[in-house]
Amino acid sequence: MMMGSRLSPLTEEPIINELEESSSTSSSSKKAQTWRNWLKSLLFSKKHSHLKILLSVLACPLFPVSLHDSNININQPSFSQVSSSAEYIIQHFTAATACRKLEGTVKNMYATGKVTMGMVDELGSAGGAAAVAHKGCFVMWQMVPDKWLIELVVGGHKVVAGSDGNLAWRHTPWLGAHAAKGGVRPLRRTFQGLDPLAVSSVFSQAQYVGEKRMMGVDCFVLKLSADQTDLVDRSDNTAEMIKHVMFGYFSQRSGLLVYLEDSYLTRIQSPGAYPTYWETSMGTKIDDYRAVEEGVMISHSGHSTVIITRFGDNPKAVTRMEEAWVIDDLAFNVAGLSIDCFIPPEEVQKEYPEESLVWRSPLHL
Repeated sequence: MMMGSRLSPLTEEPIINELEESSSTSSSSKKAQTWRNWLKSLLFSKKHSHLKILLSVLACPLFPVSLHDSNININQPSFSQVSSSAEYIIQHFTAATACRKLEGTVKNMYATGKVTMGMVDELGSAGGAAAVAHKGCFVMWQMVPDKWLIELVVGGHKVVAGSDGNLAWRHTPWLGAHAAKGGVRPLRRTFQGLDPLAVSSVFSQAQYVGEKRMMGVDCFVLKLSADQTDLVDRSDNTAEMIKHVMFGYFSQRSGLLVYLEDSYLTRIQSPGAYPTYWETSMGTKIDDYRAVEEGVMISHSGHSTVIITRFGDNPKAVTRMEEAWVIDDLAFNVAGLSIDCFIPPEEVQKEYPEESLVWRSPLHL
């Protein structure tokens, strides 16, 4: 990145710079080839660091929609039926987690945990050799409204990401600080059982799409989709975000969220080249619910799998990444946590001063 240029927005996939050890500046033509060459470099060049790719994809992905957004059109004839079905499921969830006890009383949240990451390159075959597991830890803070911060360290590499309520950003040692494309969205990790109030808030307006048996559990399925405006905001002249869809699987028996699944499709076309399509799918098993303060049920472990597929050219390329995580400690209303803890890096502030004027709706914990 050239020091005199505007900070490049953060994409949600690894980019070629993240795969290179060189710190040399990149030209616009090189940037145009980023999306076209990324997975080819990932799968066929052993000199690139798998750990960096793992951290780029798994460390701090964002939720597809903001908590105040909804893809439901209230003028649709079927809205009342869809809404009532979703509301019933969420009422069961809120009762099971007892999360309403937190409403209006919790101003911030803190959690620490451990992660283990690994990658398997499939290349279209039936199997694949698992890479060496990389172990690490993370600490995460949240504060009303829309403020969050996560620091994750794996294999000597540290990734930091945050939101001050107006702007989301990420910092890596190989790319520096980058602002997120589009509006402020929550950290996906908080929806993996850590923030039941946020889950109930956003999924209460989701579409009910039926029932499905997941991991031996009969579940109700709720669907959320990023709207067209958000997709346009997250696109640029090289990469077009076509869709980003999230499914929540709620146990019919316990009422708890047991599986979270999302996928997004991106169309990439460099000048003079044929378009390619990249689909990234992430599924997370949410497990080990335990009662914490006030008897609120919080998930303390889980397992995520990411599959990235490139198609539209030949050969088709596929890779799979996995992460297991556990929560070691969690607390609400931590004394001394202030808004100063969520201030973006100085270089982001300098490049995006206008963002301080943007108002965002509260992040309910």
